Amino acid sequence: MADDELEAIRRQRMAELQAKHGDTSKNQQQGEEAKQRETDMRNSILAQVLDQSARARLNNLALVKPEKANAVENYLIQMARYGSLGGKISDSGLIEILEKVSQQTEKKTTVKFNRRKVMDSDDDDDY
Repeated sequence: MADDELEAIRRQRMAELQAKHGDTSKNQQQGEEAKQRETDMRNSILAQVLDQSARARLNNLALVKPEKANAVENYLIQMARYGSLGGKISDSGLIEILEKVSQQTEKKTTVKFNRRKVMDSDDDDDY
């Protein structure tokens, strides 16, 4: 009798775990599908906005600097949504946009020398 009860508890627990795991994989699958839809939407908008040479340049940029390419893509998609683009953007137009984005995201490096005063030879009076 104890074996039957134990077996029933095991079956119930196994069913709960399978249901929980099934829900997790379902949510994960939905997340992947949503991400795929967003990627497809971005690609379709960019295909409508850019000509082939500009699209090739943007893809090459994405291989080298993905964060910069993503910023340019977001900028282009935003411009397309607001309707401020007049036709397809050529390669030279994309270069201008890249220069604008580069100026906005440019990091300025500064070098600061922190000299130590312990063995400073200027303090010694050498006669």
